[in-house]
Amino acid sequence: MTAFFLDQGTRTGTPIVLIHGYPFDHTMWEPQVQALKTQCRVITYDVRGLGRSPAGDAPATMDQLADDLFALLDVLRMPAAVLCGLSLGGYIVLRAIERAPQRALGLILADTRSQPDTDEARQARLAAIRQIEAEGLKNAAEDSLRKVFAPRTLAQNKPCVDAIRKTILKNDPQGVCFAAKAIMSRADTTPALARIKVRALVMAGEHDSLTPPAVGQAMAQAIPEARFVQIPDAGHLSSLENPAAFNKHILDYLLDLPQ
Repeated sequence: MTAFFLDQGTRTGTPIVLIHGYPFDHTMWEPQVQALKTQCRVITYDVRGLGRSPAGDAPATMDQLADDLFALLDVLRMPAAVLCGLSLGGYIVLRAIERAPQRALGLILADTRSQPDTDEARQARLAAIRQIEAEGLKNAAEDSLRKVFAPRTLAQNKPCVDAIRKTILKNDPQGVCFAAKAIMSRADTTPALARIKVRALVMAGEHDSLTPPAVGQAMAQAIPEARFVQIPDAGHLSSLENPAAFNKHILDYLLDLPQ
């Protein structure tokens, strides 16, 4: 297991694994770590190819990223945990729970979808990969910022925007391309939603243009025991744009989770 990870919080609390979006790293979860660490065992890690986790010579597939999650749980000797994924993290969680439902104590899906890329989205990712391979991450980072943040965040929360820009630019360009290829490879996990046995919380930012609230609502309706919440004043990075609301819903969810 070569992924960089942090194991924080209380060992006797509910274990929760927070899986970040693309093309970010574990640091995007800092507001959630601070909110959860007094009552949970909080695991954050860098997805393969991003942050401090090298891509290596593994295949660029969602199954590989799910395998990495299973390997991390094994290293931690954690039979199961609450799995929380945002965007790319949600794709990983959905594939993981489809393959190994026993590894999930609960499920939190934020700003994500169960459907694969459309042809249009796949072409856009290929164009982004070509751009990164040709010129590095600078322009790709600015494109990403415009897509992931709500207009209000871009205008009024410069520290948050600057932090994410720095996170993107610290990545290895080839690692970012690896992650993009893995995202493109993902299969449709929608048919598996009806088979999810654990309680789920689905969240989406009010102004998320990449995975609008209607996408999250549809997922929640397909999962037998799920609740949908819209995060106000937030775009695709709802955990950072409105951490107070995001954290409240996670904490409420964990309180109601069967022990």
